Amino acid sequence: MTLTIEHATQVLRPPTDGLPYLRHDRANELVLDPVAVTLGGDRIAAFEPDAGAAVRIDASGCAVLPGLVDCHTHLPFAGWRAEEYEQKVTGVPYEEIARAGGGIAASARAFAQATDDEVLGQARTLAAEMLATGTTTFEAKTGYGLSVDAEARAVRLGRELGADRVTGLFAHAVPEAYDADTWMDYVDALAASCDVDALDIYVESVAFTNEHLAHLGAIAARERVPLRAHVEQFNANRSVPVALAAGARSVDHLACLHPDDIAPLAGAECAAVLLPGAEFLGAERVAPARELADAGAICVLATDLNPGTSPVSSLPVVIGLAVRRYGWSVREALLACTLNAAWVLGLSDERGSLEVGKRADLVLLDTTVAHLPYRFGRNPVNLVIRDGEVARVRPDAAWRISA
Repeated sequence: MTLTIEHATQVLRPPTDGLPYLRHDRANELVLDPVAVTLGGDRIAAFEPDAGAAVRIDASGCAVLPGLVDCHTHLPFAGWRAEEYEQKVTGVPYEEIARAGGGIAASARAFAQATDDEVLGQARTLAAEMLATGTTTFEAKTGYGLSVDAEARAVRLGRELGADRVTGLFAHAVPEAYDADTWMDYVDALAASCDVDALDIYVESVAFTNEHLAHLGAIAARERVPLRAHVEQFNANRSVPVALAAGARSVDHLACLHPDDIAPLAGAECAAVLLPGAEFLGAERVAPARELADAGAICVLATDLNPGTSPVSSLPVVIGLAVRRYGWSVREALLACTLNAAWVLGLSDERGSLEVGKRADLVLLDTTVAHLPYRFGRNPVNLVIRDGEVARVRPDAAWRISA
């Protein structure tokens, strides 16, 4: 089936085809031109109309974007932790909540008590929310199991959910009755036995150390999967040099990134994945995103969707936070959750930008891109195409589609 999108006010395209990523000091090179887009099956076929297309979409007044990519979520999980949010906003630090049995341990208890159907039911509802706000590709992490069997179960449920990538965050928290060094032996075994696309670790005072990060880097190299790392969220642990030495694909959070680590990170082929939802809701420090972008880092935005620190499923909301709090342009924010986010997941040859031959994942906004961060909190997505098929259409936009 062919499908043509016509009369768009803006179509977001890269400055040239075939880029695996685009460093952020070049974000202003992204093109916003009023061209037609024709899809053939599940691929982008041309940037011109097809008079014989089986389906036509009138995109008058709309911006057309690549499907958004969320490269850092903690799906699937069970339940929520709303009571902890009240504690945090009234002054209780996250580390104190975690040490009292809350935080990740609370989510692990909920995950253990929930059936597979309950876990997947909640996750599918959230995935549908994400699709409605333009996310066509997303990653899922383990990490709420805190036992060998439960972590393996989380991998299985991530696959059943249909996540585009499943990351083994086996080193998320140290389970009771273990110390971190002993648990890393089990992390090693899980990495060898589970079907995961990447390995991840949380380095923080309540979790793991830089030594454990280096150890996981060796495990990831052995398993031939990318290394990712949650680092510098609450403290400047100087984890970025360790991650770079271990060949990490991304370092995520970075609210407390040491100034001396900005230039090495910006010069590396390692993404800086920034999570403004967690920063805002947790009253964390704001990552040095402007400095990273100006230095030419591969910058990325993600929701960090999880029940504790960032119960946020909408990338448009994250874009709004990034533009306001980071001082980014809308082009910088869009680059960070399209092409560069796809690169983190190893999918930028197929997704993340509108190019002939790439997978036909597209989003139609009901405005130009300038309105996306400006009208904060509103969902501007009126139509989502995934794999060349209309996957979601807002009722007031149904008139745009004709056959």
